[in-house]
Amino acid sequence: MTVVRGATATRALTVTPAMVRAYAEITGDYNPLHFDEAFVAATRFVTLVAQGGITTGLLHALVAMDLPGPGTVFLAQNWKFTAPVHIGDRITAEAEVLSVHETKPVCQLGVRVRRQTGDVVLEGEAWCYTFTPAR
Repeated sequence: MTVVRGATATRALTVTPAMVRAYAEITGDYNPLHFDEAFVAATRFVTLVAQGGITTGLLHALVAMDLPGPGTVFLAQNWKFTAPVHIGDRITAEAEVLSVHETKPVCQLGVRVRRQTGDVVLEGEAWCYTFTPAR
């Protein structure tokens, strides 16, 4: 594994209504917080929010494509949602390598997701394993 302690990566996306619909179609999550403007207006969220899986999905893409990169999967995750992500928000996932196993393709990441205002919407850590094709 060529990942080194202190390495960082980011990946961003803007949450759209189409993403929220597609996520619901895949998962069945049609919670009114994501679709019913009258319902959500009567909650502390006020405006429609994206499913948490869209936020964590951005972390999945970052790990699988950027750091550590292709062939990587999560072994464990420990994170918390600290604020909602609203439709229209631009969110940026950040990862930093906290440790690298000496003999296995395993690393520990510190992860955070922020919205365009700089507010943290998710934070925590994850353990990853990187598979490589047999030669």
